[in-house]
Amino acid sequence: MVAAGLKPVADLAPVAIAIDGVTKRFGGLTALENVTADINDREFVSILGPSGCGKSTLLRILAGLVGCEEGGIDIFGGRVSGPRDDVGVVFQTSNLLPWLNIEANLRLGLEIRRGKAVARAADIGPMVETLGLKGFEKHFPHQLSGGMRHRVAIGQTLLCDPRVLLMDEPFGALDALTRDRLNMELLRIWQRDAKTVVLITHSIAEAVLLSDRVLVMSERPGRVIRDVTIDLPRPRDPSKTRESAAFGEYVVELSRLMGVG
Repeated sequence: MVAAGLKPVADLAPVAIAIDGVTKRFGGLTALENVTADINDREFVSILGPSGCGKSTLLRILAGLVGCEEGGIDIFGGRVSGPRDDVGVVFQTSNLLPWLNIEANLRLGLEIRRGKAVARAADIGPMVETLGLKGFEKHFPHQLSGGMRHRVAIGQTLLCDPRVLLMDEPFGALDALTRDRLNMELLRIWQRDAKTVVLITHSIAEAVLLSDRVLVMSERPGRVIRDVTIDLPRPRDPSKTRESAAFGEYVVELSRLMGVG
């Protein structure tokens, strides 16, 4: 049994995202039912659940891309009624524009949100270095590997400097080795910038490695059935963290909650 289980009653960090009784229906199908959770500022929270439980739907509601029939979501005290400039989203597919080179794709989010002048003036060099893309700025998406295209998509979002980063299984289609490498990149970026991150994933080990907390959802209609605190020291070294006994205990406990242990 994992020593840390349910979410602590009190936490000193302010709430960044308040999910209050969210219910979402598609015709006669209830995708989400009374989903309630708080996510603190600068916290990394993963959401686990079976396929079809509404994880991606919840993320789209958080992003303001779709609405809900009941309940609501506040981000930093403001009710979500549409996309927000302080919220960035990374999807499973990189969605880069094939006719733009990597530098132009990186600047695209800034251009859309803040205009061409801001995008052109932005110093993207540090982000290119951080993501290991130096020397590929003039390449086009088809010339990059899948992992590199995902790095560009993450960089495109991070250059807009959102306070909240929403990620919908961004590494789900990648091979295990590339996924591990990108997990290390994401962990390093979060530990440096400490943004509020919500990650949708099917990987229990990925959730344990990256997260402060893991929300476990039920079968459809999706509800949060457990909020598990991951009490592992930070900063986390992926190799050493995976080798620890506590890491294995969390994986076993979450596997049991997911019905696979």
